[in-house]
Amino acid sequence: MDHVLGLRCRECGRSFPLEALHVCDWCFGPLEVAYDYEVIAAALSRERIAAGPQTIWRYRDLLPVADEHPVELGAGWTPLVRADRLAAELGLGELWIKDDTANPTGSFKDRVVSVALTKARQLGFKVAACASTGNLASSVAAHAARAGMASVVLVPADLERAKVAMAAVYGGTLVAVDGNYDDVNRLCAELAGEHQSWAFANVNLRAYYAEGSKTLAFEIAEQLGWRAPDHVVVPVASGSQLTKVAKGFSELFSVGLLDGGERGAEAGSDAPVRISGAQAQGCSPVATAFAQGTDDVLPVRPSTIARSLAIGNPADGYYALHAVRRSGGAFGAVSDEEILEGIGLLARTEGIFCETAGGVTIATLAKLAAAGVVRRDERVVAIVTGHGLKTVEALGTSVGPSVTIAPSLAAFEEEVGDPWR
Repeated sequence: MDHVLGLRCRECGRSFPLEALHVCDWCFGPLEVAYDYEVIAAALSRERIAAGPQTIWRYRDLLPVADEHPVELGAGWTPLVRADRLAAELGLGELWIKDDTANPTGSFKDRVVSVALTKARQLGFKVAACASTGNLASSVAAHAARAGMASVVLVPADLERAKVAMAAVYGGTLVAVDGNYDDVNRLCAELAGEHQSWAFANVNLRAYYAEGSKTLAFEIAEQLGWRAPDHVVVPVASGSQLTKVAKGFSELFSVGLLDGGERGAEAGSDAPVRISGAQAQGCSPVATAFAQGTDDVLPVRPSTIARSLAIGNPADGYYALHAVRRSGGAFGAVSDEEILEGIGLLARTEGIFCETAGGVTIATLAKLAAAGVVRRDERVVAIVTGHGLKTVEALGTSVGPSVTIAPSLAAFEEEVGDPWR
């Protein structure tokens, strides 16, 4: 662990040991992991990474845990799909989809949970817990089962049925709370104070948990031949994923692994990649602050079909706002109708079925492309974070059989025929 210096407050800069801590006891700022990039650069190479497993743990030298046998289900190394048909629809040039629907429990949360529970086991915790809008609950329960740990996951009572089933099937304790995610999260924070022997992935282990999102940036860069994309569009809930994707690209530059980044310089930014954020209009506090030109991310009460992004008081909202501005990117917010259109557009052009959060990403990408914020001359990556089977209720009656017929050739020919001749 020579490459990890400890925890550091993001506000006042004070240092803390690598323990189950998430907030500075001096200024109450959030803590994050600090690294020694000179040590990392001296030891790490593209060849060393390529010799590693085809999971997030090929990047263990850039993660805050040293363990030869991490808690994992095989998260990471998901497809980066060249999306030429979608690009043509949106008037873009080179477009890629980072398809995290292919992770073991169907979402990017497997990345962050694998890191968090590996650290939890290292620190001696026996119980894994979290507050969740669904995807994190499933991932914590699954990884806890794999590690032989107990799990306690808390979710809003009106969660999508598929996500409830996925969180429950692994045999842990699933608690449905009457309230939205912010209510669940407040309760979870109180529980963390009462049950200090529990590892709360997104509370006392948040500093380590968040680092797993960096592996999205690492994989995108490696899959592009160690070239930087020009622009990445990221869905935003708490804002943590966006900030860590930005951090991941910056780290690769710091240790000399990444080529490119010229467009960031052209845009007058010291960030290597332009980052834009995507939110649903029914829960868009960060996008609203961006549009108003303020640093104040004001809490809202969520009302959107994109429940996995329905965090009305985003813990990392300010930092996501700063990361986007620093990179020369933008924020967009889209309606529920546009979210459904985004899901359908990605499915019919590229054969990828995403959940509502992915619909937010694609619809926002379309909006930013139409506004000229995402440009045709850029190498663009859109991050799709979860599988569509998790949120089929959101589609309602908008999808279904094209036609219902009797079991006869005549009926088929009459109703369907062959219009493609």
